[in-house]
Amino acid sequence: MNKQLEDIKAIREMMEKSTKFISLSGLSGILAGVTAILGAAFAYFYLLKKPSLADCSYTQELMILLVDALIVLFISIGFGVYFSWRKAKKHKQSLFNKVTLRTICNLSIPLTAGGIFCLVLLLRGDIQVAIAGTLIFYGIALINVSKYTFDEIHYLGITEIILGIAAAIFVSSGLLFWTIGFGVCHIAYGFVMYRKYDLKKNG
Repeated sequence: MNKQLEDIKAIREMMEKSTKFISLSGLSGILAGVTAILGAAFAYFYLLKKPSLADCSYTQELMILLVDALIVLFISIGFGVYFSWRKAKKHKQSLFNKVTLRTICNLSIPLTAGGIFCLVLLLRGDIQVAIAGTLIFYGIALINVSKYTFDEIHYLGITEIILGIAAAIFVSSGLLFWTIGFGVCHIAYGFVMYRKYDLKKNG
């Protein structure tokens, strides 16, 4: 009986490896969340809380916000790639395969569309709606890609969409919802994923 259960478990793991991107590490989520909180803190204290201290025009403020967001994005992507590569290498798996490409494709389409849409909003001066839009489109992207990775991604996506809608309703608290979505939720999700998958694999 134990032999049959082990065989079923082995078959299930083989199917997951061939159909799902399971190299995603919880540590990357935690560090991405910390990076997002630091980026939001910079935006709040340097520009939004006391904009007169920054002595910048709207265009300069917009450029600073964009650079801030891009730095957060690229650092988060860097953490994701590095820890996923490290996890894949540890388990003797290939990081770049058909499943990975399918995952990237399904994630990037909503993110690209949402990024362009939010950029247009920023250029029109609607920063608060752009903040809400980033959360909503990010949530849609996570739900879209969840079928190719862990199920928890789906629920994270739903949470991001809810926070995005809240940010659109309570516009004065938009940056707070953004910080919760990209910062706190990522840290919480990363911690859960690390304990559930990374530590279990290590054990």
